[in-house]
Amino acid sequence: MGEITFVHLSEMYEKQLIDLMNNPLVGKHLPLLEGAFSEENCREFLRSKKQLWEEYGIGPWIVLVNNNFAGWGGLQPENGEIDFALVLHPDFWGYGRKVFDKIKNIAFVDWKLESITALLPIDRPNSKAITRFGFVEDGNYLIGGQQFVRFRLSAIHV
Repeated sequence: MGEITFVHLSEMYEKQLIDLMNNPLVGKHLPLLEGAFSEENCREFLRSKKQLWEEYGIGPWIVLVNNNFAGWGGLQPENGEIDFALVLHPDFWGYGRKVFDKIKNIAFVDWKLESITALLPIDRPNSKAITRFGFVEDGNYLIGGQQFVRFRLSAIHV
């Protein structure tokens, strides 16, 4: 497997993000994404993620595999919790566990968090796969009129 690195979103190439978010295989897993992801959507996305870093000192990164754009992911505030999010291009779906392990280390070793959550669409096929990462189901959650299942990983279980 390749080397995983994270860079700030400010170093992001907008075209790769737009292509990723408009990929039909990726779109199936993003129920809050309505229609095409435009240049304006991209700029607003980047602004909102930058604001997380400025306000909370935490947010997602660009994920690189062997210095190639693979997607975005990381930890971000979500309704009083720290939520794990990861969106990888289908060419890099086999890297999810390795990316997660790096992010988990940042969460629990570097930042000393007590727990993190992950939100998956309630109708996502094979959403229970996240339990292989150690997460346990922790209720339902409504965002933008869409139902999600919340999963939690506690530091004591890492």
